[in-house]
Amino acid sequence: MKLASAPTPDLAADRRRWATLTVVCFAQLMIVLDVTIVNVALPSIQHDLGFSQADLTWVVNAFLVTFGSLLLLAGRIGDLVGRKRVFLAGLVTFTVASLLCGVAPSQGTLIGARLLQGIGAAAQASVILAIIVTEFPEAADRARAMSAYVFVSVAGGSLGLLAGGLLTEVLSWHWVFFVNLPIGAVTFAAAQVVIRSDRGLGVRHGVDWAGALLVTASLMSAIYAIVEATTHGWTSAHVLGMGGLAAALMAGFLTLEARIANPIMPLRILRLRGLVNASLVRGFLVTGMYSTFFLGTLYLEQVRHYSPLQTGAAFLPWTVTVALLSQGVTASLVAHFGPLRVLTSGMGSAAAGLLLFATVGSDTAFFPTIFLACFAIGLGIGTAFMPLLTLAMADVPAADAGLASGITNVSQQISGAFGLAILSTLAANHTQALRAGDHGVTSSLIGGYQLGFVAGAAIIGAGILLAFVLLRPRPMRPELQLAEPPAGTATVNVAIQERAA
Repeated sequence: MKLASAPTPDLAADRRRWATLTVVCFAQLMIVLDVTIVNVALPSIQHDLGFSQADLTWVVNAFLVTFGSLLLLAGRIGDLVGRKRVFLAGLVTFTVASLLCGVAPSQGTLIGARLLQGIGAAAQASVILAIIVTEFPEAADRARAMSAYVFVSVAGGSLGLLAGGLLTEVLSWHWVFFVNLPIGAVTFAAAQVVIRSDRGLGVRHGVDWAGALLVTASLMSAIYAIVEATTHGWTSAHVLGMGGLAAALMAGFLTLEARIANPIMPLRILRLRGLVNASLVRGFLVTGMYSTFFLGTLYLEQVRHYSPLQTGAAFLPWTVTVALLSQGVTASLVAHFGPLRVLTSGMGSAAAGLLLFATVGSDTAFFPTIFLACFAIGLGIGTAFMPLLTLAMADVPAADAGLASGITNVSQQISGAFGLAILSTLAANHTQALRAGDHGVTSSLIGGYQLGFVAGAAIIGAGILLAFVLLRPRPMRPELQLAEPPAGTATVNVAIQERAA
């Protein structure tokens, strides 16, 4: 008698979800490229539009303020009205804003367009992880999908430096924004076809507009305080006042959410141990890592006198390493050794790369020192980010995936802004102290950068200790080991607990 064969998977549906992954990764690439590609073009923008040095920072900060402050709100709106709708709206907004940035004739127009760009980026980024999580419920496929997302999110930064240098040197600074137009148009057309339409939870019970306003104003105040700290100082009344306002608004938001029936952020999301703890560890990793691009770029351009194109190319060992790891290598390591071991090893490698960067001098050759530093950081980030995302999203119910995606992104953006502000301030202050002590300009710059790299490595080291404390798996009680998993819990969570143990 012939045994019945197992049902074959729906190949069309399988192709569609991998196509969906490709589309959302292109959208993520646009966002990540934009964060770094603009940095290389800043001198040209300053020259053409007459920015002062202080005002020039707002070409970068305007994007960060709206992007970081709207992620939670956009993620929850995606849960309520449908993630595809929010994704497409964000994509259109980002692309149109890119056009406005490219044709901006004045400082105010460019900064306003960058604020709009941040709004579009928040709408896209807030639902991308949620789309991936819901499309890939199986552990193995989700790990592969997360690896692709990590590659785009991490390696896109160094690609942005390379692309920014090339476009600025060959064409003009306007093209660092115009490059988004064809990518945005193609991504929008493909998204209309391949991304599944979803209705969301609905807004029939009303939308918590008061909570939305409070959390957005709180995050905006916090990010504004952080980015202004480099100009006014951490203990200035300006920064402390905005920081205090952010704390008060957040306290009011949490109080409101605990009392109303239909909150925009149900506080049950904060009881998800994996999401909260992984976000905290990611904060330490990103805070330390952000010194690499900023201080590393300044070192290469101001001390080694690299051109913008050469500076971008110098980070290619990072990009290539992350690309190779995203081809299933990290996923295999997590499956074999567990996420905690892979995560902490990766963070250790990133810290070692920063310490190697701290040994650079005025005549340090690219190979081996800078090459190995970039390779070690790429190896570390490429192996750390994927297990962090896996741990964060493992036990998130599908209905809250957008909100969880927003929390994950917010932790990264705020940590990045904080890391950039505190490490750049630390480096600048040390450089000024060395100059006051009659050190030369070059040696003072190098001393400041070296201190920034060491501080970044120390912060990542603290994150490793935090990971061992917060992310170590807890043994399941015997009576729960045979119990049925709760409805809505991602199946990957079981595999993670088994492997991590």
